[in-house]
Amino acid sequence: MDLNEGKIVPIDINKEMKKCYIDYAMSVIVGRALPDVRDGLKPVHRRILHSMNELGVTPDKSYRKCARIVGEVLGKYHPHGDSSVYDALVRLAQDFSMRYMLVDGHGNFGSVDGDGAAAMRYTEARMNKIAVEMLRDINKDTVDFIPNFDGEEKEPVVLPSRYPNLLVNGSSGIAVGMATNIPPHNLGEVIDGTIMLIDNPEATSTELMTVIKGPDFPTGATIMGTSGIRAAYETGKGKIIVRAKSEIEEENGRHRIVVTEIPYQVNKAKLIESIADLVKDKKITGISDLRDESDREGMRIVIELKREANPNVILNLLYKHTKMQDTFGIIMLALVDNEPRILSLRELLGNYIKFQKEVVTRRTVFELNKANARAHILEGLKIALDNIDEVINIIRSSKTTEIAKTTLIERFALSDKQAQAILDMRLRRLTALEIDKIEEEYAELMKLIEYLNSILASEEKLLSVIKDELLEIKNKYNDERRTKIEKVVNEIDIEDLIQEEDVVVTMTHAGYIKRISADTYSSQRRGGRGIQAMTTKEDDFVEHITITSTHSDILFFTNKGRVYKLRAYEIPDAGRTAKGTNIINLIAISPDERIETVLTINDDVIDGYLFMGTKHGLVKKTHLSEFKNLRRNGLIAINLREGDELLKAKITRGDANIIIVSQNGNAIIFNEKDVRPMGRTASGVKSMNLKADDFAVCMDIIVDDEDLLVISENGYGKRTPLSEYKIQRRGGSGLITYKSSEKTGKLVGATVCKDDDELMLINTSGIAIRINVSDISVTGRSTMGVRLMRTSDEEKIAAIAKISSSEEDNELIDKEDTEIV
Repeated sequence: MDLNEGKIVPIDINKEMKKCYIDYAMSVIVGRALPDVRDGLKPVHRRILHSMNELGVTPDKSYRKCARIVGEVLGKYHPHGDSSVYDALVRLAQDFSMRYMLVDGHGNFGSVDGDGAAAMRYTEARMNKIAVEMLRDINKDTVDFIPNFDGEEKEPVVLPSRYPNLLVNGSSGIAVGMATNIPPHNLGEVIDGTIMLIDNPEATSTELMTVIKGPDFPTGATIMGTSGIRAAYETGKGKIIVRAKSEIEEENGRHRIVVTEIPYQVNKAKLIESIADLVKDKKITGISDLRDESDREGMRIVIELKREANPNVILNLLYKHTKMQDTFGIIMLALVDNEPRILSLRELLGNYIKFQKEVVTRRTVFELNKANARAHILEGLKIALDNIDEVINIIRSSKTTEIAKTTLIERFALSDKQAQAILDMRLRRLTALEIDKIEEEYAELMKLIEYLNSILASEEKLLSVIKDELLEIKNKYNDERRTKIEKVVNEIDIEDLIQEEDVVVTMTHAGYIKRISADTYSSQRRGGRGIQAMTTKEDDFVEHITITSTHSDILFFTNKGRVYKLRAYEIPDAGRTAKGTNIINLIAISPDERIETVLTINDDVIDGYLFMGTKHGLVKKTHLSEFKNLRRNGLIAINLREGDELLKAKITRGDANIIIVSQNGNAIIFNEKDVRPMGRTASGVKSMNLKADDFAVCMDIIVDDEDLLVISENGYGKRTPLSEYKIQRRGGSGLITYKSSEKTGKLVGATVCKDDDELMLINTSGIAIRINVSDISVTGRSTMGVRLMRTSDEEKIAAIAKISSSEEDNELIDKEDTEIV
């Protein structure tokens, strides 16, 4: 055969197999096995509900044969086997599979014993009431529709899902190379958690767990411990142990174990069979009889024990060797923008809220357009009624309808639709009662249009609408939790494994951090002066020293205004001379972020405030309680304006004196009572009236008997007693604190210090010099000071850092420095 004729194309079988399998895998992942994060449904379930809605098989209508429903789904939307559709339909109607059934089944839909459903020609079904909430507003342009497989019909990409169905009913499925297993939850708890996240978008998994306690299985049972739940909610993966609910009864000196609830997805018949096998194989010898007394009133498995048997021992053996205790592996994998992602609880709810904002916005736009169109028609009718005699004359004198319409448009400046509505108006509309109705309808429409516009104009109002509608659903369909969560006495919490002790956390200028016990802390010897710095790790120096407990929170504030949190025990323990671990390995800071402040928060200082200052001279005071439950991946501590940076953050009691120093040599001291407490994402208020070419270089707390030390860009510096500065009102120009000149350059930094502190100066070439503060002259406010470090014409001082302890004397930082000022 001639290959040049183009009838046979040579291909690489490896490439073709790879391409085909990837296509197949993506088809399974997106089109069959995984639920969408927005409505929690796989395509087959979505198509079943949409088809039932199109057929009108709603809760208020009679049942339809399942064969009819399956045929509708297959013929219009789902080109697969009928068993795949019917099996999915059956599951939606099983009270032991679905926490809140979406389909109301009539007939044999299987049992918890593993019995299959009757054939689809025998069973009937209709939508359940809660399923209507999944489709509510679907005809108001709330979701996109796409062509079906043959292009003759349209099907929704996703259902509006007016409650978080993915969490409420859960989902399980195996795709290619991945699987999902999301447990069902209690509707009321999930809605409460959603509302909590709407009210506080920064709510943590710990906070959400105060309302969403854990999975709530349709078969009840008991979850042992919360560590697996917490892991699943925080990371998207976790394992929980589910145990059957059982009671020990005594009668005539003999005991029996009665099981009334079994773990989710456990086959009751196989469970009983496995218990019988254990007795037969003599692995459990204390059981004399085994009966299944389950009926329509509920489940009841009775295990009769021999007279000498210990019921608690037998029960523990049953938990160990049978499915009376089972492990449920949670994998919260769902499609987000058609990509499979493992989601934490917060991310899952966040994606749902984002989707609902879109749904309500699109519905509001649809209703607004409809209201505007109707109002437009009513305005035309009102014009006609106000000029009814002339309108009648125009219509009577016109030879055709088109001439009448054209004349009305020209005479009264009407639109085509308004003119047509006037021509279509019946004579009965001319009565006084009908005229009043038109006026009332128009007034109501104006109110509706105003309300709809207010929703579109305000995200707060939009979210309020979502919350109200969620609460409405909760009030209709909420029920009591079925699955109990028991604390396990010997459950291990990682924090319980960490001994609580005082530690010293040190962090270097280059970002290396370590934790060492306060009992063994010993500072390194003082380095030389004028050596090469910041080019190798060996030349780094300690910039932040914090004394805290292993169970305390360490907050890291960056120049970008973000704050990150670590528990002290999460910082790696290292030896006295070790460099430690770079902070980028512990918290997710971006490459252009640098740590400006390291603070510790203990339970005994949570009543204080966090005071922050920025380069543009803004200051902000926020209550410490807003920083108690931060996440490791960071949150906004202060909402910086463009070009601004965070200088420093300090913990205060609310009445400290604050000093701000500017680049041009001015300083202002004011009491922080001048600054009202603000929310975590506020930008702050003006601390000092800065000129256009000026910016702040320092924000610090005034401490009695200390000095203000300032450093200029050409290496000059001085100390000035803080007693020379009077306390002013916030927002003034301040007092002169440094006379800069071409020789000295402008200020690059300042700090409040005492005699036994040390100072590190670093220039633009990476050269560092270490100076005792006591060696720096104390002079007046308006002097230029003395030279502290020589710089060439091309070099400037780049940064200064205060070292608040004497390393030479091997002393720890004073504990007062870690407490509230």
